[in-house]
Amino acid sequence: MGKTKSDHHQETLTKSREDLQEPPLFKVLLHNDDYTTMDFVVTVLENVFGKDTTEATRIMLNVHHQGHGVAGVYTREIGETKVAVVHRMARKNQFPLKCSLEKVN
Repeated sequence: MGKTKSDHHQETLTKSREDLQEPPLFKVLLHNDDYTTMDFVVTVLENVFGKDTTEATRIMLNVHHQGHGVAGVYTREIGETKVAVVHRMARKNQFPLKCSLEKVN
């Protein structure tokens, strides 16, 4: 059998950079309560959010004094994962620490 060559015209479709949009971002918030220790909040900020001790302490004080603090800003999927990890750590250590997502405007 002979091989036949067929002419296939291929077009590459590209989107201009203007058509692409960055995914929306969400703030991960930690909320104050009367039971979770300050040390535990600092530990969460260091281990889950990769903050150094100084930054973690600053955020923890915002949580304590203002009722909430921003632990980080992420895409929805990453933020949801961080919230779940915080809640799992808090339950494991018997703390009622609340963590939530808020869309960045």
